[in-house]
Amino acid sequence: MVEVQNLTKLFGTQAAVDAISFAVGKGEILGFLGPNGAGKSTTMKIATGYLPPSLGTVVVAGHDVQQAPLDVRRNVGYLPEHNPLYLDMYVHEYLEFIGAVHGLRGPALRQRVSQLVARVGLSREQNKQIGALSKGYRQRVGLAQALLHDPAVLILDEPTTGLDPNQIQEIRQLIRELGEDKTVIFSTHILPEVTALCSRAVIISRGRLVADAPVSELAARAAGETVIRAEFETAIDSTPLLALPGVRGVGMESGFLYRISADPGRDLRGDISRLAAQQGWVLLGLRQEQQSLEAIFGELTK
Repeated sequence: MVEVQNLTKLFGTQAAVDAISFAVGKGEILGFLGPNGAGKSTTMKIATGYLPPSLGTVVVAGHDVQQAPLDVRRNVGYLPEHNPLYLDMYVHEYLEFIGAVHGLRGPALRQRVSQLVARVGLSREQNKQIGALSKGYRQRVGLAQALLHDPAVLILDEPTTGLDPNQIQEIRQLIRELGEDKTVIFSTHILPEVTALCSRAVIISRGRLVADAPVSELAARAAGETVIRAEFETAIDSTPLLALPGVRGVGMESGFLYRISADPGRDLRGDISRLAAQQGWVLLGLRQEQQSLEAIFGELTK
């Protein structure tokens, strides 16, 4: 649903985005990560038609952002990093105004606004002026406006900024539900959100793409190996384990707990389980170690 090819954005001689490429499909939630100034917001603004690219292409729902910008905007819901709202308007008034911009009218518009007010948790605040809302509730208004026209693609730049822990959980759940039938790209500095929500992450640094992989593989890639810990009822002969394709080494830790190192990105838990059954070993536990996403992020962007 979103295809980015060799995207470059120059400001003078500085490349804010430098020839990055990635694609996101329907039903996928992509975490878009990078340190401040990496080019995340610039990429999102190009994908939504707010900025023109210097080179490369972005295709959203089959429409090129330069050749068919209005078609792109009809298919995209966008919550920018700095949420622009009309602070003197009331919540309902503002959402009905945005809905009218998207062509909704009459009972259909009022019904859609009511649905979204309830869905994003604005029911108690809907009759207030936006300027009287907390930052967290303003974020909810911004998310509601991004969803009003039921877009196929959602691009969310720091969507949980200013929310309290309970609100964050609610918005995460909403994003999960939306990701079932939409394409969702969201950036965040709260790295546990990526682990909680995303099957895949794209990381950029200084405008360049440094990683595009399932979240589960990033840890192994950053660490240079996959680590699996297997606990058996008694000591075992590790020779058969060492013979498994991809295994680099086997070491015994406390008790009958074994540390098995393997090639990066290899998940050998199934092979180890089957081997244990063949050898008659009683397997008490089997888990693959995960390096923290913070450590991975630091390693890839330092």
